Amino acid sequence: MRIGEVAGRAGVPAKTIRFWEDQRLLPPPARTPAGYRDYGPAILERLAFIRQAQAAGLTLAAIGQVLDIRDGGQPPCVHVTGLIARRLAELTRTRGQLAALAARAAAQDPADCRGYCSIIGT
Repeated sequence: MRIGEVAGRAGVPAKTIRFWEDQRLLPPPARTPAGYRDYGPAILERLAFIRQAQAAGLTLAAIGQVLDIRDGGQPPCVHVTGLIARRLAELTRTRGQLAALAARAAAQDPADCRGYCSIIGT
């Protein structure tokens, strides 16, 4: 499949596919005699995984780690469990920070807003 077909079937822009190749999340594809990318059907599953991992909040670096483990022939689920635990801890910290900002916003008189925004920067 050429990149346009892969992009359409996977719901991912061709530009994103090329970017993920540059980031080494995707293996270099075969090339046609004319130099066009020529993907096998397995690329669709890999693209779906990358999209799902991003939706879960994993960074491209973390996704690359998971893919490297899997490409090395090992099951990555133990590693993914650790990534999920760290992501949950980050989200918990972020929730606390946002709650504190919301309380500050509720207590502030809009006329007292200074700088870029005195709710965020004090």
